[in-house]
Amino acid sequence: MSDKFFVVPEQQHNELVSAAYVHRNFSKEEGDAAAKFAAYATRHGIRTHNALKALHLDHLFGSAAGGCVPNATIEEVPARFESSKIWNANKKLGQATAYAAMEEAIALADKYGIGQVSVDNAFHYLWGGGYVMDAAQRGYIAYTNCTAALTEVVPFGGTYPTLGTNPHSWGFPTTDACGFPVVIDWATSVIAMGRVQQIKREGKRIPQKQAAVDQDGNFTDDPNKVAALTTFGNHKGYGLSLINEIMAGYIGGSTPTLRSRWADDGDKHTCAFYFQVIHPDALNGNNFAGGRSQAENVKVVVDDILGHGNDKCLLPGQMEAAFAKRTEAAGGLLFSEAEIGEFNEIATESGQPTWDVASFSPADQA
Repeated sequence: MSDKFFVVPEQQHNELVSAAYVHRNFSKEEGDAAAKFAAYATRHGIRTHNALKALHLDHLFGSAAGGCVPNATIEEVPARFESSKIWNANKKLGQATAYAAMEEAIALADKYGIGQVSVDNAFHYLWGGGYVMDAAQRGYIAYTNCTAALTEVVPFGGTYPTLGTNPHSWGFPTTDACGFPVVIDWATSVIAMGRVQQIKREGKRIPQKQAAVDQDGNFTDDPNKVAALTTFGNHKGYGLSLINEIMAGYIGGSTPTLRSRWADDGDKHTCAFYFQVIHPDALNGNNFAGGRSQAENVKVVVDDILGHGNDKCLLPGQMEAAFAKRTEAAGGLLFSEAEIGEFNEIATESGQPTWDVASFSPADQA
């Protein structure tokens, strides 16, 4: 992938992204939420789920197609259990919905030790790792899963894509233990479709073997020929992807292969989200070896895993933390020239000033 970046001021980025959403009839609050999330993803090097991906999803399946409704209001559904909330998002913008759901789950965890929010009739929220990372940075253990916008993945042993890329995301408040939150975030396919799009944008080949198939079911490394993806770890990734589909079924999601294929057929075509937050105190047995505190004990566990000659191993979230430091040192968000070109297409669509790549400093000179 291209590693030559230019430094774009975050405010300049956020103003354009928010304006692009407002141009598509979203509220300023929704536009700002989308811009905030896109900047957060970019800051941590998540280029597959930045604003370009978000606006592309909205164009294909969102406000232009009726799958996402600008200014929609979240409806709370009555629930039996005090630590649980059930929401009907009414196709509200996914990023704004997810921010609100995670805040609600945190509030529940503060009160009950654990909180969960299930969301029906949702539009995709993009990078689940961003929401759990933010919660972990604030001291909570957080988890989320969702059904992807489309069924693009072939189940293990199958021939037709009936699963989404269906990510799982865990965040742990381990900054005291290792300097950053451990964030375990993965799509259940070998590669995310957003990564395929990124590779296509950069004119590269897919590096992972047997990660995608063409329209005839043959493995391909050409991003222009990808028709479907495969699950990582064969049956293991298949099982993890299946979890999201079944969870969605309990929440209110309908037939997976109808998702985001909008039609007035009396069925449901939306995604489903699940959020869970645990307050670390709710897990504390207060019986740690050597009289250690909970935080000290977590550090001992992490240090032991990375010990015994394993000091070159990476922890999940470490690369994102390192990229965030690089972003901070550069003094702005980092984008390739190809990405800046796509932002200029968005600016033209939205009636906003385009970006002059010559006005941005190369990252290695920032």
